[in-house]
Amino acid sequence: MNEKVTLISSHIFLDSELVKTVFNNIHYAYVTYVKAQERLLITPVSSQWFVKMYEPTQFLLKSRNLKGDRTIAIREILIDNDLDMTDRVLDFEVIEKTNLIKVNI
Repeated sequence: MNEKVTLISSHIFLDSELVKTVFNNIHYAYVTYVKAQERLLITPVSSQWFVKMYEPTQFLLKSRNLKGDRTIAIREILIDNDLDMTDRVLDFEVIEKTNLIKVNI
């Protein structure tokens, strides 16, 4: 699978290259859903500015394989916001300056 961000079984799958770029050696992420943009925002827990701007939930980045792919279980966000749970590839953009992944969902 060479898609970088996918939704599978209520989990966001992040490709190992994306994980290295954004998270480096950090194993927890802050995630928040911004209704107005219909986007999930994902950033490492080291991003203090993110906590001040949003009220994010902290999630574990679970290892999926030896390559370094990781997943985030976002079922509660999907349910709370009545979002489509269909497995699919997701469009996203990375703001490298602030280590932020914006995922269209």
